[in-house]
Amino acid sequence: MDKSIILFDGVCNLCNGAVQFLITRDSKDQFRFASLQSDLGRKVMNQLKTNDVSSMILIESGRIYTKSTAALRIARHLPSPWKYFHPLIILPHTLRDPVYNYIARNRYQWFGTQDSCMVPTPDNRRKFLLNET
Repeated sequence: MDKSIILFDGVCNLCNGAVQFLITRDSKDQFRFASLQSDLGRKVMNQLKTNDVSSMILIESGRIYTKSTAALRIARHLPSPWKYFHPLIILPHTLRDPVYNYIARNRYQWFGTQDSCMVPTPDNRRKFLLNET
């Protein structure tokens, strides 16, 4: 598969909103999505030796990126003005990740959660990797 895969917390309202945001701006059809709670998500988290669902994970060209690095690498594929955030990647992740971690730590309180992972609509179902390992 030549598509980049974005793994996200499927019960987080902020994360689900981010996925919807990305789907509407993915005009080149570059991304596929799966929840961290899916078989694929659990497999990647096992590979990373973590069970922390607070990080978005990007799998791009066989490499795994997390936290702010994942977000900024995703941004470079988006239309303006979003792609202009990508140059922030030159900052060390030790400066970028604390901001990411602060938002991740508070996301449930600020945005809420769902009882279960989001279900793709018929229109965007093809963008989701369902039950794939």
